[in-house]
Amino acid sequence: MRVSFPYGTGFHELELPAGAVIIEPRAAEALADERASFLASVREPIGAAPLRECISSGDRVVIVTSDNTRPLPNAKLVPWIIEELRHVPPENFTVLIGTGSHRACSAAEIREMFGNDVSRTLRIVNHDAFDAGGLGKAGVTDRGGEIFLNREYLEADTRITLGFIEPHFFAGFSGGPKAVMPGIAGIDAIMRFHSAPVIDDPRATWGLLRDNPVYEMASRAACLVKPDFSIQVTLGPGHGITGFFCGDVLEAHRAGAVFARESSMRACDTAFDIVITSNSGHPLDRNFYQAVKGICAAGEIVAGGGRIISLSHCGEGIPDDSEFHEILKSHGTPGGLLDMIRDPSFARPEAWQVQKLAAVLARAEVHLFSAMQRDKAADTHCMHCADPVALLARFMKEKPDARVAALRFGPLSIPYIRERGGL
Repeated sequence: MRVSFPYGTGFHELELPAGAVIIEPRAAEALADERASFLASVREPIGAAPLRECISSGDRVVIVTSDNTRPLPNAKLVPWIIEELRHVPPENFTVLIGTGSHRACSAAEIREMFGNDVSRTLRIVNHDAFDAGGLGKAGVTDRGGEIFLNREYLEADTRITLGFIEPHFFAGFSGGPKAVMPGIAGIDAIMRFHSAPVIDDPRATWGLLRDNPVYEMASRAACLVKPDFSIQVTLGPGHGITGFFCGDVLEAHRAGAVFARESSMRACDTAFDIVITSNSGHPLDRNFYQAVKGICAAGEIVAGGGRIISLSHCGEGIPDDSEFHEILKSHGTPGGLLDMIRDPSFARPEAWQVQKLAAVLARAEVHLFSAMQRDKAADTHCMHCADPVALLARFMKEKPDARVAALRFGPLSIPYIRERGGL
């Protein structure tokens, strides 16, 4: 049974043993006319007035969107928004890239994300969580947490957020309030959002919103200075738009989460000895930081002592010399990393990604097939894989009756062993 896995901008093919279970998103057809569906959704939104009615011609408008680690179709959405709001002059718009604690997007990456016309016409800026001068106090949540957000967002007359809804390994689902928290928050709030006890909470997991502490913190922070309008999309395996969920940031997101859960989450009866995963190709597998998501998806169904093979291109490296990379290098074992991160005195950005990875590594082998050299791959705590075909053949020779599962699109299809409750 030959199966192709998205890898970088192409595919990598493996021959799987008979009886292997293929797990991929349920068929959700791309919309026949994406622009018409967009217009229908912003004109008849969920829990909000139509987009055009939210904005006056003299308003200063901020559009918050994701950085280039998400496949959000900005090159389509932003021009459609500008066209729908043609009564607002282009110079009144600012597109704010919600980087969270990630690095800024380069000029070339911005052109790739938005297209040349939008990049030349509109003002596009990166959020900087570490720049105190670029932040303003949004308020204090009902849990006592002081929240600082991007100053341009706070000072705008109208705020629009964009998001891509898919299962998320600790926030339940991506998109929605995450555009604000952590997208455009200050680093102190981002650190609280990702604290070790919060990430360790069993309710901070894929596909769960109800009582999820991460989702609840994001929602409380977003509602301090609530977006006036939110545009959310779901995407198919080929990144075609399968649905629009527009209007109130929480109500529209919840509707999209119901749709995403139905199309992307799959119950399995038992765990598997071997799980092969991708990270759904470019741009989601551009670095190892993002590839952790596909590994964690596989970790949901791998048996204790089992093996995961991750096919993730990681052309940008770990990324090298990032906080994530430095933390990975700071201890020699997954258990040691977890002990370090869970120490209340430890606080560093990106530790949460190491925490999720180390929890999988502590119970299963992870073999990484990527564009990284062996010495660089060693920093990930995964085993370097030069040839996934030969590796899988060796595993099957060692255990001919091994149960094998394949997550063709990695974190776009989330398996689980037992029911975790509703949204």
